[in-house]
Amino acid sequence: MFSHLRKFSRSAFCLQTLLKMGPKVKIGTHNGTFHCDEVLACSMLKHAKPEYKNAEIVRSRNMDVLNDCDIVVDVGAVYEPSSHRYDHHQRSFNHTMNSLNQDYPWTIKLSSAGLVYFHFGHEIISNILNLPVDSEEVKVLYNKVYENFVQEIDAIDNGVDPCDGIEPKYKLHTHLSARVKHLNPAWNESNPDETKGFKKACELVEQEFLDRIYFYGKIWLPAREIVKSCIENRFSIHPSGEIIEFTNGGSQWRVQCVSKSPFSFENRLSLQKEWCGLREEELSKQSGIEGCVFVHISGFTGGNKTKEGALQMAVKNS
Repeated sequence: MFSHLRKFSRSAFCLQTLLKMGPKVKIGTHNGTFHCDEVLACSMLKHAKPEYKNAEIVRSRNMDVLNDCDIVVDVGAVYEPSSHRYDHHQRSFNHTMNSLNQDYPWTIKLSSAGLVYFHFGHEIISNILNLPVDSEEVKVLYNKVYENFVQEIDAIDNGVDPCDGIEPKYKLHTHLSARVKHLNPAWNESNPDETKGFKKACELVEQEFLDRIYFYGKIWLPAREIVKSCIENRFSIHPSGEIIEFTNGGSQWRVQCVSKSPFSFENRLSLQKEWCGLREEELSKQSGIEGCVFVHISGFTGGNKTKEGALQMAVKNS
């Protein structure tokens, strides 16, 4: 008797758990050739809310099938956040991050990835990094991830050239769209398995997205705070405020020039030409500074045995 009661109790518990969980969430997107934007949109949504974590991805162009989905991305010709419809292919759609929120500077037309990121990005980052959704950290990371990850995918899916004249419209950071494209079945495969390729694409894109979130959250953001603190204290290093100091416990000191832009090899101000390529005694003699170790041939960095010597090298170039 007691054995039967235990079995009934377990069954009742399982049924109760299923009822609490409710029906499985369905994320709809198109079948056929897949692209990075809908793959990323589907992958991001699984991190947006707890109930989306194990969502079923339904791939179809049949509107009866898609209408049964809780969320639809990249198909259906409707952008309607209230009903969770996020397509960008309709003629009437020209939204950018800036048009949806003028606090954002980006003017690249959004794809389904950008739409999902716009509406769920703060929650996604908050959930992945376990940070308060309204924290300053999440706000900073939201902007960083869009500009350096999602924007590229929006642009490529919408056929936006990286450059229009001299200034780039956006920068290619990952080439993820090209890698996803190659996971589609080849035109001459005898038994093409589109579903298998889509699953591989989801695994690739989700992992790369998570890696990027963790990098910016766990590595880039703490480094940014260090740089911010050093900039705030720069006048204690030199009255000009043009020299900042980072300490990392090494036995020698380095002087490093600042690039004109994050992706440029050209410096705002390089070390003196006469020092470039010289080492140790020869460099100390040429510069008149004791303890010199080296200056790189391109003049972007140099070394000295002491903090005082490194500071003199920087001052002579300021």
